[in-house]
Amino acid sequence: MTDMADDVPTLTDGDQRALREWVRTTGLGAQVTDVEPLTGGSQNIVVRLRVDGRPMVLRRPPQHPRPTSDKTMLREIAVLQTLAGTGVPHPAFIAGCEDLDVLGVVFYLMEGVDGFNPGNEMAQAYVDDASLRHDVGPAYAASLARLGGVPWEGSPLAALRRPGSFLGRQVPQFLGLLQSYRHDAYDPGSLAGVPELAAWLEDNRPEDGPPGVMHGDAHLNNVLLRRDRAEVAAFIDWEMCTIGEPLLDLGWLLVCWPANPNTIDAGSQLAALGGLASRAELVAAYLDAGGRHTDRLDWFKALACFKLGIVIEGTWSRYLAGQATLEAGRRLHASAVSLLDFGLRIATGDDPFV
Repeated sequence: MTDMADDVPTLTDGDQRALREWVRTTGLGAQVTDVEPLTGGSQNIVVRLRVDGRPMVLRRPPQHPRPTSDKTMLREIAVLQTLAGTGVPHPAFIAGCEDLDVLGVVFYLMEGVDGFNPGNEMAQAYVDDASLRHDVGPAYAASLARLGGVPWEGSPLAALRRPGSFLGRQVPQFLGLLQSYRHDAYDPGSLAGVPELAAWLEDNRPEDGPPGVMHGDAHLNNVLLRRDRAEVAAFIDWEMCTIGEPLLDLGWLLVCWPANPNTIDAGSQLAALGGLASRAELVAAYLDAGGRHTDRLDWFKALACFKLGIVIEGTWSRYLAGQATLEAGRRLHASAVSLLDFGLRIATGDDPFV
């Protein structure tokens, strides 16, 4: 993440010419103006722009796409289409393009949302009013509960559901992801605690509940908050969304909540002001909003530690391969080590996230 707009990837001049032609051809408008990059995540290119004066946001894969980048964009499009008309806060979908002759990748346009990301910005109202800082956590948890209850069968998102046990796939899938990081300078076995936590998760796995919509990466860096009240303006960054077990979103939120212990420093601008709700208050708000009950929340928190630790360990592997910075590699490796340790503590009954 960077604060310098010049360092943030954006659309090339050629991309902008192709986009203008596509906008005219599809009848969306005649003019594309005010193109500027948005700060935030580093995985995709996200830009503000206006089409005939109407504010929009374009999202597309990075300049050097990964093999799964187009599928990720199609996933995000399906999510936004499915959420249309629901009470879940999200950017409204406008149009998508699967024609690779336009930008060379799948991309889409969505409505701009008036909100702020508490990982890199802070609204003055939250600085002035401690009650906003406290109340936005329960509001987040309540919105997450509503997401898990969205009807999805027969929707564009239904195609994302894989057959079989969602929970049964998790450990093998992420052990495979860890192994995919292997190269001459990185041994996946160097991430301590993985075999032990994997074994505990498999031995103690609960039964699958009814499938539901999951965000997949629920934390304060992946939302926009309303500037004047304690509400979520929109969930963003839907690239890990799927049909699975929504309780994992709750476990993920609790593990990533910026309280002691603070695992990944999500929502750092908000957390620095203090006065946030406790994890227990988040759970209560989730249940009050109709979220799923479970007596196995410990298992879902441990799984969140396992999955997130393995995901962010990839940056350490990329650093050792010369593809990421030392600062990012060291920071995320330290977080991955801590997450695996926290997961093992949960497994032994010493849950740090209560």
